[in-house]
Amino acid sequence: MYTSNILVASLAPFLALAAPRFGGPFDNPSKVAATNNTAAGPSFTTTAIALGTGASGVAPISTSSGPYPTSLPSSGTTTASSDAVAPADTSLANDLSVIGQLILAAKAPDRIKLIPNDASFKFDFNNPPGQSTTTGKGGRTVRADRQSFPPLIGTGTSMVLGFLGPCGFNTPHTHPRSTELNLVVRGTLETQFTCENGARTIHNTLGTNQMTAFPQGALHTEFNPNCGDTIFVAGFASEDPGVQQTAQTLFGFDQDVVEAAIGSDFTFEAKDLEKFRSLIPANVAEGVERCLAKCQIQRA
Repeated sequence: MYTSNILVASLAPFLALAAPRFGGPFDNPSKVAATNNTAAGPSFTTTAIALGTGASGVAPISTSSGPYPTSLPSSGTTTASSDAVAPADTSLANDLSVIGQLILAAKAPDRIKLIPNDASFKFDFNNPPGQSTTTGKGGRTVRADRQSFPPLIGTGTSMVLGFLGPCGFNTPHTHPRSTELNLVVRGTLETQFTCENGARTIHNTLGTNQMTAFPQGALHTEFNPNCGDTIFVAGFASEDPGVQQTAQTLFGFDQDVVEAAIGSDFTFEAKDLEKFRSLIPANVAEGVERCLAKCQIQRA
């Protein structure tokens, strides 16, 4: 009882501040019992993001009250918000001078002082800074890392938001400095990865709100097998996880190295190798033939 009283006393000022802002039950103690005894479970004020692949990529943020949601809104669903959302400050992105100072800062408070604008701590996947987006015929990925979002320096984390169109294909690649947690927030994603020589290949199909993990350095790929859009969020335990596209890297080596890697019974003429290299798609690519045929998509 003594410990509980201390805990309540220590939290009381914060609860008093939170109640008028968030409309929680703590502005009226009688609401607590009513909330906790609700048949449908606790009620929360929730924030949802409707993700899309239109011009903006992500629909406006909407707020609603009710039981905790089990899924994101359907495609195109938006709810007007009473609060205007200020834009993110992207002035620090790609600024090597600031990035260097943040890396050399002795302590976290020193890093905070180097970022005087609160809006610099916000990253907008709707309007990302330059050099943070990779676009291919099958979709795009938007990267928030220590270069595009310098406030991440010192946190040991980064994130990618991926938009795969119908039959979109994130070509096989590795992340040399981090495991990836890949969460599907819309649509379906077929995934494959293999950790190393001797390990079997792991195949999975992920639906909305399902996740898989690609171990650090594991060769992996993601593919949207359907005719609608798929959106995924990838979290990393590194501010700079790195990425290496496997096919593009292999065929960037000298001709004799490529021929030796493929096998002695298969050789390229120099002109044929250059032609083959030119045919390797940039990431994110259009997917496999069976999906293109199903969705009646003509390969560009």
